[in-house]
Order: sequence, then structure tokens, then C-alpha cells
Amino acid sequence: MTTEHSPAHSQGLIICEHCDSLYEAVPLKPGESAHCLRCHALLGRGHRLSIEQLLALTVAAALLFLFANLFPVISINMKGLTNEVTLWQSVEALAQGRITLIALVAGLSIIFAPLLQIALLFWVLLHAQQGVVAPGFKTCMRALEHLRPWSMLEVCMLGILVAIIKLSGMLDVHPGVGLWAMAMLMVLILLIANRDIRRLWDELGVRPS
Repeated sequence: MTTEHSPAHSQGLIICEHCDSLYEAVPLKPGESAHCLRCHALLGRGHRLSIEQLLALTVAAALLFLFANLFPVISINMKGLTNEVTLWQSVEALAQGRITLIALVAGLSIIFAPLLQIALLFWVLLHAQQGVVAPGFKTCMRALEHLRPWSMLEVCMLGILVAIIKLSGMLDVHPGVGLWAMAMLMVLILLIANRDIRRLWDELGVRPS
């Protein structure tokens, strides 16, 4: 269900990120969304998950992150020889060649950015679940905003799937436990680290400065 809301029944202000139109916020039910009347950009959605549920999903994401980095994402068999590769090993392999910069970007986007997202989300949600503002709340929330474009697990997943398809014609290739964990981790991060996390500003009564 999608609805368009005009300024009424204020509980706060919303500024459209695309055209800078100013609106008064109204409560949204689960499944509803608010759109800018000028440019039709999304302003907000009704919250489907409670803070407790978001915290539980963050803990699950942390466990999946461990599986994704400790277990192989792909295994290759050729004439009785088997080679398994983890995310860390793939980044290390890139760093040993002439494309060290790409290795740095890959490590940031598929390992460090998701790790920081999970850690920051756990920190703010753990305190929010208790009804208090986490120390460094503003810094954490701004860091989550900046980290969102750098977390590219979906791009990594696409690259691995393409590699599996291309190699399967020449070698015996199998997806590993790490790949399945990374796929589930990608879904969880998209679910809990999206723009709806901004609700914490209002629910905790914190004003951006």
C-alpha cells in the first residue's frame, strides 16, 4: 500500500533529499509509504520491524559474517586437486599482484564496511532496545549513512556467480558454505541497514546537530 501525505498532524519535519521540499511527518502504518508531492521521491515507510527484531537480525548478521569469512566461498576441483578460497584469501591474492588498489577497495567493500555496519548497528540498537541513547549515537548514525554506499556484498555475489558459471565449463566448481552465508548476510544487511534505521533519531528523541 502506498499513500502520499501532505503536511498535517506534525510530529517532526521531513526534507526531501531530491528537491528539498519540506513536509510535516505523520505516523505511517506497516506497508504504507510517504512520497514527495513534487518529485515523488520516497520520504519514508511504515516500520515493519521492531527494534528488538532489528537487534536479533543484527546478531544473526554477525554470525553469518563469521561464517562468510571463515568458510570457503568457492571450491575448485581439477584432476583430483582441490582448491578452496575464502573472502580473505581472495583479497590477499589481489594484493599480491599489480592491482593492490583494487584489493584495498574489495577489502573495504566486502569485509570492513559490512563489519563496521554490523558493529555500529549492534551498538545503537542494543541501547535503543533498553530505551536509552547509545554513547556516540550521532557519530554512529552518520557513519552508517556513509558506509551504506561502500557495502557492496551484492556486487561481490554477482561477480562470484559469474565466475562459477564461466569456470563450470572447464572445472568442477562448487559454491561453499561461505557463499551461502554471504548471500544471507547480504539480505540481512539490506534489511536492517537501510534508510529506515533513521527512525532511531525520532524514537529516541535525538536531534541531529
